[in-house]
Amino acid sequence: MAETEDFLVRELHPVDDDIFKEPMRKRRRSDRDQRFRAFPSVEQSALKEYEKLESRTRRVLSNTYQKLIQSVFLDDSIPNSVKYLINRLLALIEKPSLDPIYIGLFGSTGAGKSSLINAIIQQAMFLPVSGESICTSCIVQVSSGCCEQYEAKIHLLSDQEWKEELKNLTTLLHRTEELGGEEEDAWDRGDAVEEAVWKLQKFYGNGAEGKSYEELLRAKPRGKIPTSRVISLKAEEAEGLSVKLDPYIRTQRRDWGGGSAETHIWPLIKLVEVTLPKSELIPEGVVLVDIPGTGDFNSKRDEMWKKTIDKCSVIWVISDIERISGGRAHEDLLNESMKACQRGFCRDLALVVTKTDKLHLPEYLRERKVGNQAIQSQREAVLERNEMIKLQRNKILKDKLKRKLPADSRVLEASELVYTVSAQEYWQRALLTQEETEIPKLREYIRRRLLDKKKRMVTKYVTEAFGLLLLTDSFSCTDHMQRSRGNQGFHQTLKAVCLKNGIYASRTLARIDLNEALTQPIYEQIDPIFGCIFSRSGKPADGSALIPHIDAFKLSLQEKMTEIGIRNGLKYDSYKKSFLIQEISAILGGLEEHILRKKRKIYESLTTSVQNDLKPCYEEAAQITGKKACERMKDALRRGVDRQVAEGMFERAQERMQHQFQQLKNGITEKVKGSIATMLTLASSPGDGLYKELADVKSEYKEMEKLHRSLREVAENAVLRRGMQDFLLRMSPSKAGPPKT
Repeated sequence: MAETEDFLVRELHPVDDDIFKEPMRKRRRSDRDQRFRAFPSVEQSALKEYEKLESRTRRVLSNTYQKLIQSVFLDDSIPNSVKYLINRLLALIEKPSLDPIYIGLFGSTGAGKSSLINAIIQQAMFLPVSGESICTSCIVQVSSGCCEQYEAKIHLLSDQEWKEELKNLTTLLHRTEELGGEEEDAWDRGDAVEEAVWKLQKFYGNGAEGKSYEELLRAKPRGKIPTSRVISLKAEEAEGLSVKLDPYIRTQRRDWGGGSAETHIWPLIKLVEVTLPKSELIPEGVVLVDIPGTGDFNSKRDEMWKKTIDKCSVIWVISDIERISGGRAHEDLLNESMKACQRGFCRDLALVVTKTDKLHLPEYLRERKVGNQAIQSQREAVLERNEMIKLQRNKILKDKLKRKLPADSRVLEASELVYTVSAQEYWQRALLTQEETEIPKLREYIRRRLLDKKKRMVTKYVTEAFGLLLLTDSFSCTDHMQRSRGNQGFHQTLKAVCLKNGIYASRTLARIDLNEALTQPIYEQIDPIFGCIFSRSGKPADGSALIPHIDAFKLSLQEKMTEIGIRNGLKYDSYKKSFLIQEISAILGGLEEHILRKKRKIYESLTTSVQNDLKPCYEEAAQITGKKACERMKDALRRGVDRQVAEGMFERAQERMQHQFQQLKNGITEKVKGSIATMLTLASSPGDGLYKELADVKSEYKEMEKLHRSLREVAENAVLRRGMQDFLLRMSPSKAGPPKT
C-alpha cells in the first residue's frame, strides 16, 4: 500500500499536446447496413441495436469533445488533467468499431482448404482446386466489404527480399557443380533443388539455374514487375476475377511448358488479398485465410506465414478424412495450432475433417462392430461414420488441449471442437443434404464469433464512455477543476537447413526446425506455466497469473483513493469512484495488444537464443562441399551443438527468457504510470487550485446515462429473440434428406 501512496503523489507524466485533432467521420448508414446481410433476421436485429448504441455513443462523445475544445481553445496553457480528458474522448471517438476476426484454415497439401472456402462463400471454383498435389501456392485472404466489384491485391516480394531469396537459391544450386555421378543425380531429385530450379527458370527463363548470383542480378526477368510491388485486379463477376487470379495463386507444375506472362512473376508472390462485394454469407469484419503447407524457404514469406498464424483469433485445422488417423502431418499441424494459442491471438481452435463423403461401403461394413443397427445405404454409413469420428476426435483434441493450455482457456469450454464437412456433397447433394455437409454450421460458427465480439466490444465501449462522461459532468457541475526422404537427397535438405540457420520450410515436406527440436523438452515443461502466466481469467493458487495481479492493483488503487479522500476530509464522490474504476480498466485493457506482442517474443526467445548461439555452427556446415559432404555436415552440427551445450547454451536461453519477462514487467509499469497518475489527479481533485470553468455537458451526460441503461435492454432482447427462434426451429418439421442411393 505504501508503494501505491508514493505513486499517487508523483508528478504528472507529460501528455500529448496534439489535442485539437478532428475526429474521424462516421460511416454512412447505407454502408453500415450492408454489414448485416450475412445474418438471419434475429441476429440482424441484435446487431442493429448494438450498432445504434455505438453510433449514438460516438455522437455524444463527439459533442462533448467539441464543447471541451471550445472551452480551452484560446488558453495559452492547458493543464495535463484537461488534456487527459480531451485525449481520452478523442481516443474513444476514433476507436475502430471492430477489429477483423481472422480465421486461419491451416492444413497440409491437398487437405481441401480452398474447396472449403469456395463452399463457404458459395462460389464453386473461385479459388483454384485440384485433385492433384499442391494447388494454392501462397497465403490467400478472403473477406467481404462494401465494394461494388470483386477485387484482389497481389503483394510481391520487395527487390531486397527477392535478392535475399535469389542468393539462397543460387547457393543451394551451386553444390551441383561440385558433385558428380550418382550423387549429382540424387541432388537433382531433391525437393529443395527442384523448387529452386523451377523458380529461376520461371522468373529468368531456361538455363537460369546454371548462372551465378551476380549474373542473375544483371539478367532481365521474363515478367513485368510493377514498381509498387502490388498488382490490383477487378471484375464485375466472381468468375471473371477467378480467371484473372488463377495464374497468380495456382502452384505452377513443372511439366507445364511456356505459361502466361502472369506466371513468370509467380515466384515473387507472397500474399493475395481478395475482397468480395457485400456478401450475404460472409459478414464484413471476417477474414478467411488459406494458409498453405508448413512455411516457406524464403525467410520473409516464412515470417509472414508465422505472423499470419499468430494474428488469427480462430484456427481451423483442416485434415482429409483419409489422413486423420496416424498421419504425422496432421499431428504437426495440431501442435503448431496449439502453439499459436500459447503465443498469439488465437482463442478458438477446431478440427475440420474434409472429404467426409468418401467411404468404401463393403470395407466399412466388414470393419463395423457387430450388434449395431443395420446399415441400409451409403448415406447412412457416411453419417454414422462421421458422427463416430466427431465423438472420438472431439475427446482426443480436448485432452490434448487440456494438457497444453490453461484450464480457463475459452476453447476448452466449447462443446463442439470437430466438424465433418464435404465441399463436394455441398454442391452435388447426391448423398447428403447441405445441412449434413456442415458447411452451414461453419457459417453459423463464423457469425456467432462476430456477433459475440461485437456485443463485448459495444458493452465495453459504452461502459467506458459512461464512466468518462460521469466525471466530466461532475467537474462541469462544480464549474471548476484542478489540472523426410531417407538418405536420398538428405544432404540437399540438410544444406538448406544450414543456410537458413536451422530451419527448412517447404510447401511439400514437413517443416524442419532444429532449434525448436532442441528446445522441445524445455517447452514441454514450461507450457503449462507459461499458459497460466498469460491466463485471462484464471486465478492459479501459486499466484503466477498476470491478470489477477493487475486486478489486485486496480483494487488497491481504488482503496487508496478512498483512504486519501477520507484523510483529507473530503466527501468521496461516487462519480469519481466510477470514473476511477472505468478508467483503470480502460488503461490496463489497452495493454492487451502490447502484452500479446511481447508474449510471442518471450515464448520464442528460447528457440531464438539457441538459433543465435548455433549460427556459427550452421554457417560452418553450410560451407562444406565435396565428397561425403553430408556426413561431414552432420559431424560439424553435432560438434557445434555439443560445444554450445557445454558452454551453457540452454542456461543462456533461460536467462534471455527471464530478461524478456523483466522487460515486459518494466514496459507494463512505464506504460501505465503516466496515464494513471493523470487520471488519479482528476479523480481525486480536492477542490482548491481551481483552473477554470469547463463547458456544460449535462445534456450529453444524461443521454449517455440512457445509453448505458439501454445495454441491458439490448442484451435481454437478444436473448428473447434467440429463444423464440430456437422454439420455432423445434416446432418446424425436419427437412428430408436426398434420395437414397
